[in-house]
Amino acid sequence: MKRTNVHLTPAVFGERERLLVECGPLTASTFRYDSGVCALRLRNELGELVMLPFQGQQIWSAAFGGRDLTMKSMFSAPRPTRNYLETYGGFLIHCGATAMGVPGATDSHPLHGELPNAPYERAWLVLGEDAQGAYLGLSGEYEHIVAFSHHYVARPEVRLVAGRGQAFISITIENRKRTPMETMYLAHINFRPVDNGRLIYSAACTPQTVRVRRSIPSHIRPPAGYAEFLEELAQHPERHHVLAPSLAFDPEVVFFIDYLADADGWAHSLQVHPDGSADIVSHRPAQLDHGVRWISRTADQDALGLCLPATAEPEGYTAEKAKGHVRQLTGGAALRFEMTAGYLAPAEAARLIEKIGETTTHGT
Repeated sequence: MKRTNVHLTPAVFGERERLLVECGPLTASTFRYDSGVCALRLRNELGELVMLPFQGQQIWSAAFGGRDLTMKSMFSAPRPTRNYLETYGGFLIHCGATAMGVPGATDSHPLHGELPNAPYERAWLVLGEDAQGAYLGLSGEYEHIVAFSHHYVARPEVRLVAGRGQAFISITIENRKRTPMETMYLAHINFRPVDNGRLIYSAACTPQTVRVRRSIPSHIRPPAGYAEFLEELAQHPERHHVLAPSLAFDPEVVFFIDYLADADGWAHSLQVHPDGSADIVSHRPAQLDHGVRWISRTADQDALGLCLPATAEPEGYTAEKAKGHVRQLTGGAALRFEMTAGYLAPAEAARLIEKIGETTTHGT
């Protein structure tokens, strides 16, 4: 399987958008937002990804099948900051890797860790072909070093394949120290919800397997009736399966879901649109054994974290350590996580819905 890397520097990114690579139906172009943040646009026949090569290697936006898949936020463009809440609204945000989630009273880590807006010194465009077909993508390395504490390298990669409406996403976390490293990871994938969209996913739906988070993060100010709404969903989680406009996901609702893998080792989550097309996240529960769902529908923010595949629940280091959810990575070892996120045409969605039904019926 052939592969070519084209190394990128900030000098390649000007104020005007410029075509960098053209390979059949696949193109890559470079530009800068008015904020100064460098951006790489990857296109195929079905849509595009806009990525931030030097800021977290986020997918800032995704559009496929003639629609914008990305959550609605208050930010029209990314801002050059490492503060999580001061540049928020990307389609994919890597979270971790020494800790992630909402820090508790005894935690010192930033919200969702150091990866979301990490400054990448190395980034490269990838061109190649694999079992999925010809692809263009983005990869790079972020090296995190804190004396007497941590030394690791994060190496994400996102591929856009010809003729496919999904991003193929992976990330490798390599411990460069000779001693063990504690690690946590979450892929914050943020779709735009659609009124009356149906949620179908590879899990049994009971109060035990689709659990509502009761704790309220410090940056959240819930309105009257919020606690009662959480209690209703805790008793009847299936009531969120249709995103009726009357459901008050304000400011947010979070679920912890026990996913089932199919015969190929994948779990799937769909938001099915009225036209039969769907938004999709697929992940491997053997790699990412926690599924988090986040929904926020307010006047300023409209977001569906259909599935945020993770190594732990997002309650912060101390709480997850107590639950036994913080992983140990031995010196010199690496962890790799894989997932896909994007769009399915109606026929593709119908086939996958049938497969999900088989998985949840038989508990594969």
